[in-house]
Amino acid sequence: MTLVSKDISNAIEILQRDQLVAIPTETVYGLAGNIFSETAIKRIFEMKKRPMFNPLIVHVASLEQLNEIVSHVPEKAKLLAEAFWPGPLTLILPKQNHIPNLVTAGKDTVGVRVPRHPIALELLKQLNFPLAAPSANPFGNISPTSSKHVKNYFEGVLEMVLEGGECKSGIESTIVGFENEEPVVYRLGSTSLEDIESIVGKVSIQNKKETAPNAPGMLSRHYAPETHTFLVDDAADFIKQYPEKKIGILSFDIEVIAPQIVEQKILSLKGDLEEATSQLYAALHELDSLELDMIVAQRFPDYGLGKSINDRLQRATKRK
Repeated sequence: MTLVSKDISNAIEILQRDQLVAIPTETVYGLAGNIFSETAIKRIFEMKKRPMFNPLIVHVASLEQLNEIVSHVPEKAKLLAEAFWPGPLTLILPKQNHIPNLVTAGKDTVGVRVPRHPIALELLKQLNFPLAAPSANPFGNISPTSSKHVKNYFEGVLEMVLEGGECKSGIESTIVGFENEEPVVYRLGSTSLEDIESIVGKVSIQNKKETAPNAPGMLSRHYAPETHTFLVDDAADFIKQYPEKKIGILSFDIEVIAPQIVEQKILSLKGDLEEATSQLYAALHELDSLELDMIVAQRFPDYGLGKSINDRLQRATKRK
């Protein structure tokens, strides 16, 4: 049976013997293990059924630890770290030689971030090693934003979930790499493009790569419910094609009315993209549990965190 507990000392004991613990962060729950333990890192890939070519993100307790992990920090990376850490931003930087290739999928770069969750930070401060912590879900499935989601995925397989409540940001960190010292966004996430550009100026986006991805979250199919999912511009018009189907609707701030709608999740009645982002995965989990014929998501405004939500929903769609 998987233990759900707030006991940090218990989590430390498990991690020190090279086992895994699901930990809360402000983005999603992570499946955490010691980056220097081959046993733990292999277990992460095995438990998630994650392809070995997909690199992991290293979590540290402070900006000061960055130089223990990476060999070079571009000036714009320093600006971003100072602006957004602790927080939902991952930086891809050249790694120190002692960072295992297993963590970085053989690349000479490593993703690093400082999470903004008091329990995660306290855990990291008490450990004498950083943690790799990809989302605590089977690879490709909807990411977990509560301990219940994690337990549903890994009951009896995972020893412990460190309880930290529901995740505030609700989707994964934004990932920024550097090419010729200039920032490149590899994954849209909980730190908006506009916020990043307010610190370092215009950035390019390269967030799709099917083979040897530079960072997690670049594959075209990811974050997906089991239920057939569509992302459309006009949900009310789209579902007219399916009068006999049991349909779940996911929308930003407007209700869609039709007889075939079984359940509807409006993520923010007040039109707040931060609120909508925090609710996204929880709503998808709930819709996916209802044995619907399809989930229809109406496209979100294409600015701020709306871009990140649309990115997740696009990758969640099932392709025929």
